[in-house]
Amino acid sequence: MAGTTPTSPVTLEQYRAMDMAEKREVWLEISDITEAEFENHIATQKAREAKVPKVGAVAPDFVADVLDRHRQRTGERVRLSDLRGKPVGIVFGSYT
Repeated sequence: MAGTTPTSPVTLEQYRAMDMAEKREVWLEISDITEAEFENHIATQKAREAKVPKVGAVAPDFVADVLDRHRQRTGERVRLSDLRGKPVGIVFGSYT
């Protein structure tokens, strides 16, 4: 129904106590996608996660645009590997 907020069939405490098979059943119950679409989504997420660097691993090198204080591109770019040995803070997000 339009304008209504769906209610979870389980409490957060119940959900935390569930194993993955039980959680899967809840996801399918409240989702509007088919079981095949759900399984494809889970497989895609597992494949993506396998490529994510592990905590403590060396960060992959990349080039980023430098933004000004108004979050506008300055035309300057920086490569992570050029900052080796220097303290670096990285904020991931979309500023576009």
